[in-house]
Amino acid sequence: MANSEERLHAVLATLEKCQEALVVGGDRDTAQLLSVAILELRIKLNQIDDSELKALCDAILRDTEIAEEPRLQKEAPRPRGRSSVTLKLVK
Repeated sequence: MANSEERLHAVLATLEKCQEALVVGGDRDTAQLLSVAILELRIKLNQIDDSELKALCDAILRDTEIAEEPRLQKEAPRPRGRSSVTLKLVK
Protein backbone atom coordinates (compact mmCIF):
# COMPACT_ATOMS: atom_id res chain seq x y z
CA MET A 1 0.00 0.00 0.00
CA ALA A 2 2.76 2.46 0.93
CA ASN A 3 4.54 1.82 -2.38
CA SER A 4 1.32 2.48 -4.28
CA GLU A 5 0.71 5.67 -2.33
CA GLU A 6 4.28 6.84 -2.94
CA ARG A 7 3.80 6.19 -6.64
CA LEU A 8 0.59 8.25 -6.67
CA HIS A 9 2.36 11.11 -4.87
CA ALA A 10 5.10 11.00 -7.53
CA VAL A 11 2.48 11.06 -10.30
CA LEU A 12 0.73 13.97 -8.57
CA ALA A 13 4.00 15.94 -8.39
CA THR A 14 4.61 15.29 -12.09
CA LEU A 15 1.10 16.37 -13.04
CA GLU A 16 1.47 19.57 -11.01
CA LYS A 17 4.73 20.40 -12.81
CA CYS A 18 3.07 19.76 -16.16
CA GLN A 19 0.13 21.96 -15.20
CA GLU A 20 2.48 24.77 -14.20
CA ALA A 21 4.35 24.48 -17.50
CA LEU A 22 1.05 24.66 -19.41
CA VAL A 23 0.00 27.80 -17.53
CA VAL A 24 3.37 29.45 -18.14
CA GLY A 25 3.12 28.46 -21.81
CA GLY A 26 -0.29 30.08 -22.07
CA ASP A 27 -2.29 26.89 -22.55
CA ARG A 28 -4.79 27.54 -19.78
CA ASP A 29 -7.54 25.30 -21.17
CA THR A 30 -5.33 22.22 -21.11
CA ALA A 31 -3.99 23.23 -17.69
CA GLN A 32 -7.56 23.35 -16.38
CA LEU A 33 -8.23 19.87 -17.74
CA LEU A 34 -5.11 18.63 -16.01
CA SER A 35 -6.30 20.21 -12.76
CA VAL A 36 -9.29 17.84 -12.83
CA ALA A 37 -6.91 14.86 -12.88
CA ILE A 38 -4.90 16.44 -10.06
CA LEU A 39 -8.05 16.93 -8.01
CA GLU A 40 -9.12 13.32 -8.59
CA LEU A 41 -5.73 12.06 -7.39
CA ARG A 42 -5.84 14.27 -4.30
CA ILE A 43 -9.32 12.98 -3.49
CA LYS A 44 -8.04 9.40 -3.81
CA LEU A 45 -4.91 10.02 -1.74
CA ASN A 46 -6.87 11.74 1.02
CA GLN A 47 -9.58 9.07 0.93
CA ILE A 48 -12.40 11.58 0.53
CA ASP A 49 -15.66 9.80 -0.16
CA ASP A 50 -18.55 11.00 -2.31
CA SER A 51 -20.65 12.19 0.62
CA GLU A 52 -17.82 14.36 1.96
CA LEU A 53 -17.21 15.83 -1.48
CA LYS A 54 -20.91 16.54 -1.94
CA ALA A 55 -21.09 18.21 1.49
CA LEU A 56 -18.12 20.42 0.55
CA CYS A 57 -19.70 21.37 -2.80
CA ASP A 58 -23.01 22.16 -1.09
CA ALA A 59 -21.26 24.35 1.47
CA ILE A 60 -19.33 26.21 -1.24
CA LEU A 61 -22.55 26.71 -3.22
CA ARG A 62 -24.34 28.09 -0.13
CA ASP A 63 -21.45 30.44 0.65
CA THR A 64 -21.35 31.64 -2.96
CA GLU A 65 -25.10 32.30 -3.01
CA ILE A 66 -24.91 34.21 0.28
CA ALA A 67 -21.96 36.30 -0.96
CA GLU A 68 -23.72 37.10 -4.26
CA GLU A 69 -27.08 37.95 -2.72
CA PRO A 70 -26.33 41.64 -1.98
CA ARG A 71 -24.84 42.10 -5.45
CA LEU A 72 -27.83 40.49 -7.13
CA GLN A 73 -30.24 42.73 -5.24
CA LYS A 74 -28.44 45.81 -6.62
CA GLU A 75 -28.50 44.64 -10.25
CA ALA A 76 -31.27 45.68 -12.57
CA PRO A 77 -33.76 42.96 -13.40
CA ARG A 78 -32.80 40.86 -16.41
CA PRO A 79 -35.03 40.73 -19.44
CA ARG A 80 -37.33 37.72 -19.65
CA GLY A 81 -36.08 34.75 -21.59
CA ARG A 82 -32.55 34.89 -20.22
CA SER A 83 -31.69 32.52 -17.46
CA SER A 84 -28.62 31.95 -15.37
CA VAL A 85 -27.05 28.51 -15.50
CA THR A 86 -25.71 26.93 -12.34
CA LEU A 87 -23.53 23.84 -12.53
CA LYS A 88 -23.84 21.29 -9.76
CA LEU A 89 -21.70 18.26 -9.02
CA VAL A 90 -23.72 15.10 -9.53
CA LYS A 91 -22.34 11.68 -8.66
